[in-house]
Amino acid sequence: MTIGPHPLPELVSFLDTLPEPHILCDRNYRILAANGAYRAKCERPDDLIGRHCYEVSHHYPVPCDQAGESCPLARSLQSGQRERVVHLHHTAGGERYENIELSPIRDRGGEIAFFIEKLEPLPVARGVAADQGLIGRASTFLAMLELVARVAPSEASVLLQGESGTGKELAAQAIHEASRRADRPFVAVDCSGLTETLFESELFGHERGAFTGATTRKSGLVEVASGGTLFLDELGDIPLAMQVKLLRLLETGTYRRVGGTELIRADIRLVSATHRPLKALVEKGQFRQDLFYRVNAFPISLPPLRRRREDIPLLAEALLKRVAPERPLGIAADALDCLLAYDYPGNVRELRNILERASLLCDGDLLQLRHLPEELQFGESGGDAAAEAETRNGPHMPLGRGQLSDAELRAALQSHRGSRKALASQLGMSERTLYRRIKELG
Repeated sequence: MTIGPHPLPELVSFLDTLPEPHILCDRNYRILAANGAYRAKCERPDDLIGRHCYEVSHHYPVPCDQAGESCPLARSLQSGQRERVVHLHHTAGGERYENIELSPIRDRGGEIAFFIEKLEPLPVARGVAADQGLIGRASTFLAMLELVARVAPSEASVLLQGESGTGKELAAQAIHEASRRADRPFVAVDCSGLTETLFESELFGHERGAFTGATTRKSGLVEVASGGTLFLDELGDIPLAMQVKLLRLLETGTYRRVGGTELIRADIRLVSATHRPLKALVEKGQFRQDLFYRVNAFPISLPPLRRRREDIPLLAEALLKRVAPERPLGIAADALDCLLAYDYPGNVRELRNILERASLLCDGDLLQLRHLPEELQFGESGGDAAAEAETRNGPHMPLGRGQLSDAELRAALQSHRGSRKALASQLGMSERTLYRRIKELG
């Protein structure tokens, strides 16, 4: 199909036949056409044509790559190929993460003239506080989320690597819920507390009389997870003898119950997780190399909380709703500074415990510095963690209470001489939030 300086009506008509949201853009980010599915999800469906895609989707005054994000259009212009990214978009239902697939269209001379952008919702993650699912806006979180979105539709085995408390089971559930197996079981197994005998029986089941106490036949968790996803948490703790049997399951797709002879076919998608360095365990002879290659088909690293500090206010808001759902709790400015300065060796799980304890100590509706553990208030250096946060990041506003006023933001913009990224960090907000506030200020 020949493409001239303007998109052919046939191309525009084709977009309207597609069930997923699609738009047609030119090289200058301008929207030339949008199908009905896209119009149904956007905030201003009657005011799209001629506007920039970054303005509609992000409320940015500049393209995504100039606002600290990865821009699929800019990447496609450079690579000349289709590009995929995950972005947090403004929609009629609020901000939501979406999968974006952008394909270039060339003119008769071979030059890229237009782009078709396809959007798919990614409901397993949120950019705002939510009751469940993955939550975050930090660049390290987004990089992890892009890998989750890319691998989820496949059948590849996934290995989630990260420190304890980083949310590996939540990530495994997100992979399952975004997969073709989403309507089938998700079965989680904690491998750290299972002996060899118990592991084999739990995983594969057993026949009646297979051992003392086996009075009835029992289905194993592999059978329970049939058609769905089997999540093996703390994979590095599986005994060597059992690693052989797990490898056989993955290689042949079959297994036998303990004490049984019948060969049973397994229909599972395996997602594993560990906080231990499996490569180092392989070198020490504590983990089988052949099993490592089987489970490590698609590794994903989950960032520790100290590498996504800008997500702490968002996570704290969500966690407070979970630990104290009946109370509209906020966090005082100095207490939030203290939370932002701490390194969280226990990651998000530790943050949840801190907030649950603080909510029990708080009689009002605003958590104060005195409600936090002493190790947060006075770190190993003996200094005031809140003061350290004030020095490093600048003041932070109370969470869920008075946000930074327009006047305060204008004053900060006028006095700041560094980058927008540095200003966002100083104000205790994400770059995305800063750009949105600037946009609102005109």
